[in-house]
Amino acid sequence: MRLARLVTLALALVVGLAVPGVAAPPFPDVVQLPGGYFPEGIAIGNGHTAYVGSLADGAIRSVDMRSGEGSELVAGGTDRIAVGMDFDRSTGYLYVAGGPDGNGYIYDGASGAEIAVVDLAPFGFVNDVFVTNDAAYFTDSFAPTMYVLPLAADGSIAGPPSTVPLSGDFQFEPGQFNANGIVASPSGDTLIVVNSFFGELYTVDPATGIASAIDLGGVAVNGDGLVLAGRSLYAVEGSKNQITEILLAPGWESGTVVGALTSDAFDVTTTAARFGNSLYGVNAKFGTPPLPTTPYEIVKVTR
Repeated sequence: MRLARLVTLALALVVGLAVPGVAAPPFPDVVQLPGGYFPEGIAIGNGHTAYVGSLADGAIRSVDMRSGEGSELVAGGTDRIAVGMDFDRSTGYLYVAGGPDGNGYIYDGASGAEIAVVDLAPFGFVNDVFVTNDAAYFTDSFAPTMYVLPLAADGSIAGPPSTVPLSGDFQFEPGQFNANGIVASPSGDTLIVVNSFFGELYTVDPATGIASAIDLGGVAVNGDGLVLAGRSLYAVEGSKNQITEILLAPGWESGTVVGALTSDAFDVTTTAARFGNSLYGVNAKFGTPPLPTTPYEIVKVTR
């Protein structure tokens, strides 16, 4: 009798029968966020932690991608919003673009404590941020500039931010969202910035701001957030509910659109972050009223 019961239990565990206490599959494809959260930015932290920011009130949520469970890391308020974000592994700090208030926010990724508020652009729209070994680079969608916050070797702030004009091939249309997502080469000596209005990608010299258009063979990529993995560049195109994959040529002077990652669960996805072979995108659902009951999600796709 005892042997038979053991065999029955083993079979149930293998085939996934209704056995009390059996956990849900890890790393779910869709993670539900609180109603009315209105997310925009996402970043991957240590382990399998993700951070998601809110356009509604600047709140930051910490999410365990393995279980899908989340908790509040930074409380929301009436004086700020959270747009793009990036995580610095050397310090465990989370960098957040503050949008219309022109600030950059830095939080401790473990405790949520506010490390610094950096005044970048009092009249701009600070849209996204990427952290390298020696600086944090912020884009401004309403001005042809980027903001550079210098960092010391230990990741601490090394001085005040500087404003670097974007020039060269960079195009700018007043009143529209121009510079948006930003990423950098592993060495940090080359940046890639997307212009959401013109559908162009540029390599940018981080010291001078001189931009060179990446030749995509006439294809417009009206991206929001960017993800770089080797020579594969992923541009989130929320209007198309897809993440466009671009294979960059050596030197990054040109690139070829080779495909798109899609999901039936995408709903105006704005930004994405990479974890292993997956990209996690957030649904901002622009066009849907951001009511307290409006559902929002993080959606996983395999690249």
